[in-house]
Amino acid sequence: MASLPAKSSLPAIVAASLAAIGASVCCVVPLVLVLLGISGAWIANLTALDAWRPWFSLATLVCLGWAFWSLYGPASRCRTDGACIDPRVLRRRRRWLWIATVVIALLLLFPYYVAWFL
Repeated sequence: MASLPAKSSLPAIVAASLAAIGASVCCVVPLVLVLLGISGAWIANLTALDAWRPWFSLATLVCLGWAFWSLYGPASRCRTDGACIDPRVLRRRRRWLWIATVVIALLLLFPYYVAWFL
């Protein structure tokens, strides 16, 4: 069996990360800006994106599901033509997916635990 590069889940992880940032932009970005010493009345305008948070959260979960399916689904190890993926590459990609999932979960849940820090 020939060894081919694994089907990349990078687009799904990047899309999930961007959607998670979009879902938490109403809370994370103002806090980060204030911590950096940047202030102004315009920071309050970022809360207008709070109405979009459920849609960004849904997009995040869909993209994470896509990434998990591409790395754990039935076609993750061997393709239909018999070419298999190097197990080390697959293990490394799965590890990065789990790291990204933890970071994304922290971003998605930020509006709920930010009160603990204030």
